[in-house]
Amino acid sequence: MTGGAPRGRLRGRRDECMALDEVVADTRAGRSQVLVLRGEAGVGKSALLEYLAENAAGCRVLRAVGVESEMELPFAGLHQLCAPLLGQLDRLPDPQRDALSVAFGLRAGGAPDRFLVGLAVLSLLAEVAEERPLVCVVDDAQWLDRVSAQTLAFAARRLLAERVALVCAVRTSEPAAGGDPWRGLREITVQGLRDDDAGALLDSLVPGRLDARVRDRIVAETHGNPLALLELTRGLNSGELAGGFGLPDALPLVSRIEQSYPRRIGALPDEARRLLLVAAAEPVGDVPLLLRAAERLGIRADATVAAEAAGLIEFGPRVRFRHPLVRSAAYRAADPAVRREVHRALAEATDPEAGPDRRVWHRAHAAVAPDEALAGELERSAGRAEARGGLAAAAAFLRRATELTPDATVRGARAAAAAQAMFEAGAPNPALALLAAAELGPLDEALRARLARLRARIVFARRRGGEALPLLLDAAGRLTRVGDGEARAAYLDAIGAAVFAGRMYDIPIREIAEAARSAPCAPSPPRPADLLLHGLATWFTEGCTEGAPLVKPALLEFRRAAGRSGDEHVMRWLWLTWLVAGDLWDDETWDVLTTRAVRSARAKGALNFLPLALGYRAAAHAHAGEFALASALVDESAALTEATGQSPMAYPSLLLIAWRGDDDRAAELLESAAAWATTWGEGRAIGQKDYLLAVLYNGLGRYQDALARAGHAVEHEDLAVTGFALAELVEAGARGDTPEAAEAAAAALSRLEVRARAAGTDWALGVLARSAALLAEGPAADRLYREALDHLGRSRVAVHLARTHLVYGEWLRRENRRVDARRHLRTAYEMLRGFGAVAYAERAHRELLATGETLRRRTVEVRDPREALTAQEAQIARLAAGGMTNSEIGAELFISPRTVEWHLRKVFTKLDVNSRNKLHTALTRA
Repeated sequence: MTGGAPRGRLRGRRDECMALDEVVADTRAGRSQVLVLRGEAGVGKSALLEYLAENAAGCRVLRAVGVESEMELPFAGLHQLCAPLLGQLDRLPDPQRDALSVAFGLRAGGAPDRFLVGLAVLSLLAEVAEERPLVCVVDDAQWLDRVSAQTLAFAARRLLAERVALVCAVRTSEPAAGGDPWRGLREITVQGLRDDDAGALLDSLVPGRLDARVRDRIVAETHGNPLALLELTRGLNSGELAGGFGLPDALPLVSRIEQSYPRRIGALPDEARRLLLVAAAEPVGDVPLLLRAAERLGIRADATVAAEAAGLIEFGPRVRFRHPLVRSAAYRAADPAVRREVHRALAEATDPEAGPDRRVWHRAHAAVAPDEALAGELERSAGRAEARGGLAAAAAFLRRATELTPDATVRGARAAAAAQAMFEAGAPNPALALLAAAELGPLDEALRARLARLRARIVFARRRGGEALPLLLDAAGRLTRVGDGEARAAYLDAIGAAVFAGRMYDIPIREIAEAARSAPCAPSPPRPADLLLHGLATWFTEGCTEGAPLVKPALLEFRRAAGRSGDEHVMRWLWLTWLVAGDLWDDETWDVLTTRAVRSARAKGALNFLPLALGYRAAAHAHAGEFALASALVDESAALTEATGQSPMAYPSLLLIAWRGDDDRAAELLESAAAWATTWGEGRAIGQKDYLLAVLYNGLGRYQDALARAGHAVEHEDLAVTGFALAELVEAGARGDTPEAAEAAAAALSRLEVRARAAGTDWALGVLARSAALLAEGPAADRLYREALDHLGRSRVAVHLARTHLVYGEWLRRENRRVDARRHLRTAYEMLRGFGAVAYAERAHRELLATGETLRRRTVEVRDPREALTAQEAQIARLAAGGMTNSEIGAELFISPRTVEWHLRKVFTKLDVNSRNKLHTALTRA
């Protein structure tokens, strides 16, 4: 299209058309736009998309339409949209080009990570938009295949400074498969026309005079739905319009609209009706394929004329139905036997080399009886779909293969495979249904045990904790009895579930650990997970003193595996190794595993795992006093979580809230987060919440509140909570003014000593020495404080080192050693203030004033320019300062190079630099 004024706006759609005009204007100006049009069927979303396409002067327009029958074919919708751009793939970085090529079936290869495919789509759109602004229009997005919808939604959330617009229409009554990936994007709800506009439209549709009462009733019953107004008036004679209008039933509006199409389709000649059915069953819109199938069915070429004349379909470069409802009406209205005949013809007309999976899909829909050969082909198609990253498609192929399998034993095995694929594709309910079908067959005990484990994993994924525990234990026991090697992993899952369930379930973790000891022997040499299972089983049966010496070598093996690029071990068990390392105050393992996990997830584009890795890495930074960096990772994790639709990881942000202590709503936020987590049975969240509240209250100097919260936290042995909470309890008790507080502190110190000495790390021994010093007097206290500083000074946990300077300084002041006190309190104040630990810094400030030190307040606060950077700007600046190019930064952060450049321009302005080589100095200056 070339320049020119926008064409006439649609009747009654002034606001919507203005919004679409703004989308085009902003896109031309280099500001990416994303808009979701949401509304019921027939309300006018498609007409608005047509308006957008017709008025996108100077822009290239790409189109895609979701098709209900294609919902299980991977990347089908994405391929529709990107097909005109495939000649530009060579402009992408090699990993992105390869991922997209495999996804589209252009080359063979292992299953591409779907988020690397998302980055490739983002890069491809950005590259093409450099030549001319790009407007992407997607109709019926609720019917896109799941991976296409998720990929496009991911790209939509990363668009910023590209000349790209993405506008999708989504039917309100049809939620997208696997959830709504469009939720959270800017959207407009398209509603029915106002009565006056609807009446005017109706007047334009009806020849002659329309009875006013009939007119008002039609407008009221259609709720201003334009398609309803158009379709429900077709076929009514003048007598009906003049004398009265009534609908024969109370079907929902969508059904009433759809009922108008079968009437119109039924009025067509037989060959035209069958041609519409062929087009409906062949969702690609391939005209030559359609005509080949029609010829096989004896449909003459002139049937297209009658179908087009009825205003139901258009035959151009591709087949286009007048409205998606026409397609569904044509398909659903047909007799099942006729549908099977049409699918058979489409299968015969499909090139087996170019489209083997579509061919077998049509053959499967044409089948009426079990057919092992066909089921085997479907199984092979499932393998190809999975290799392209289409788990949902693999599951669909396997499900149909199950239905067509004559042998009961083989059918059960295929149902089990289909259930596994459904679960991995994020469809737990169909997975459970397939599991039930699989369990009806004559299965051997090994397969039944694996099915039991899959059922348990589905339950655990839905509701972490108690509900899954008995199922996980049963599955682990079955696997043990049949000698299956997966038994050990099942027991480790069960122990992890028990850790998360915590106090909310009545099966003691000791019983689970005892059962785990019956698992088959570990392979030789044992894997890191095998060593971890052995260590945790001992820990929870005999205590941490006996278990810690076995767990520590397991963590070391995980670290070695990370060094050997053993990413599968790090990724699979990070959620559990993090907790175990935390309980051992093992900051070195935290650092190694989280660094490796983030790096590996970024390199592989594993956005399903990256938010978790970023969250744990952020928590490690928080303990190191690097609050700004932790915040940046928390923000990135949250953005990726929103893009992928995963459950958010709350712990890192809550940790920062507790340590900062500057939010009036901090306690409320911690309480509400715990309440939310307990809704799915995560009892460990209760202890974690009480520990974090103790951190918060100790910082604020509310020692009695801290004592109470820490006391609640240590009532149950929660992994990576109890030890930390004991240290908070000692400090709160030592600062309390009651004998009860002192007694609680002494008891906590006794428990803390056992755990800390078993851990044996500098962090553990430093916390133990500090805690003992808080309850000691005279030279003994002085010696213990110095010992604590020595240990913690060799660790990565700077916040705990700063707190030790704080409590040591407080003790020195009470001992009237003011000069020494000032030195430690000043160190504590500067460190804590630099971290952003506001409450603890203020506590140090109060103590400094009590020593007689005068801290002059600046009348004008000189703001560090680095503080003006957003989290993403700071991250991009650090990567650029490290020598990475815009393309490399974009690949790491899943944004386009143009967006990187846009952020860097803002960074240069804020830091007052004019080149990348000056960034390092600007970021590190005091």
